[in-house]
Amino acid sequence: MLQYPDISPVALSLGKLQIHWYGIMYVVAFAVAWWLARRQAARPGSTWKADDVDDFIFWCMVGVIVGGRVGYVLIYVLGFQPELLREDWLYPIKLWKGGMSFHGGLAGVAIATALFARTRGRRVLDVFDFAAPLPGIGICAVRIGNFINGELWGAPTDWKYGFLVPDAATGQLIGRHATQLYEAFLEGLVMFALLWWFSRKPRPRGMLAGLFLSWYALVRIGVEFVRVPDSQIGYLMQDWLTMGQVLSWPMLVAGLWLLLQGRLQGQPSGNYAARA
Repeated sequence: MLQYPDISPVALSLGKLQIHWYGIMYVVAFAVAWWLARRQAARPGSTWKADDVDDFIFWCMVGVIVGGRVGYVLIYVLGFQPELLREDWLYPIKLWKGGMSFHGGLAGVAIATALFARTRGRRVLDVFDFAAPLPGIGICAVRIGNFINGELWGAPTDWKYGFLVPDAATGQLIGRHATQLYEAFLEGLVMFALLWWFSRKPRPRGMLAGLFLSWYALVRIGVEFVRVPDSQIGYLMQDWLTMGQVLSWPMLVAGLWLLLQGRLQGQPSGNYAARA
């Protein structure tokens, strides 16, 4: 069994200023998404310009940060730990205390995408399709940040590739699934490779967004079976149903519906100029 390396979450300390690995991973995520979006915009026939990409990534950054934090506070704090708000009413804006929800971030990006599409006269679904291949590498980076922070561990295991980590209550070393790394690989690298390959030629409207939603939801639902739920929530039913699974099921339904609609209707994407 593997020994957890116990990496310091602080990458650089300059007096009172501390730069955390988790924050660095978000910077990496946005930087890579911007670079990939620029490459997409440069493809033959693309209707996107470099300025469109720059503005869109900014909108997405705001959506991820605000949506991720608001989602965490509404779902995990207000619903299960309201005492945190009673003790400190500024807690929601104290991002350095941790707590970001992927599903909240996704909702924030969806709202930001819809607003961006409206300002540019684009169809919302076209912008969703353009964005779908961009976050995979960033998700991988952020999950590695979770691993460095020693959070979101999986259930106990005696598998030789499990990690020995101290139990929060007793301090005893327990073998656990490294679900952060499972997600980094499946939600991150594999999803990026799949969507980047799928986006190499124009696809019917909605199919890229549908593939993103379907793949992420399937992986998240599967990994949650070996991931320990948040301590303040626990299992929602019969020691297996988690909040992550509940939030992922609507994503799966929406993703499959978009894939089916794209396949049946075959509407051309507005991300590419119509052929004469």
